Amino acid sequence: MSKEKRNFTDEQMLRRKAEEKLREKQKKSDTPVMETDSKKLLHELQVHQIELEMQNEELRQANETVETALKKYTMLYDFAPMGYFTLDRDGSICEMNFTGAEMLNDKRFSLVNSNFKLFVSEDSQPVFNDFFSKVYTSNAKESCEVMLGYENNPLCFVYIEGIVTGDERTSLLSVVDISGFKKQNNL
Repeated sequence: MSKEKRNFTDEQMLRRKAEEKLREKQKKSDTPVMETDSKKLLHELQVHQIELEMQNEELRQANETVETALKKYTMLYDFAPMGYFTLDRDGSICEMNFTGAEMLNDKRFSLVNSNFKLFVSEDSQPVFNDFFSKVYTSNAKESCEVMLGYENNPLCFVYIEGIVTGDERTSLLSVVDISGFKKQNNL
């Protein structure tokens, strides 16, 4: 490597050469470089400010869209006429909507982390356990009919459909109260 190349890579030498080139450009230019550079810099800053304002407006609109969708789907989930439950592999309740909590005759926050199996009547336990096992072993939607209740206190007769999420850690259940249908059929 020649001495000139080594000098060129030296930071101080590089800066000195850059300053020399800048002085040469300033001498060749009709207008002072400082004034031209200032105008260019001001123009670039103004353009960048407008770009940022446009991006901010796009983000604001996207945020409004997300907020609207969140309200819509929260209402759809929380106030649906059927119970929605998310259970972990052991059957513990991770999430549920208001209708699901109402079916279990308790407040939603009180039921989180409770085991759903505790709310299945003793007579329906084998049916539910078979259903829940199939939900995790099959790749298809499974269903069953069970009586919800605890401590010999029947709550309601329900039809349950369930499927496992893609990560296979949680199952999604939709639970419909069919007590009214059962009463009509028994009459």
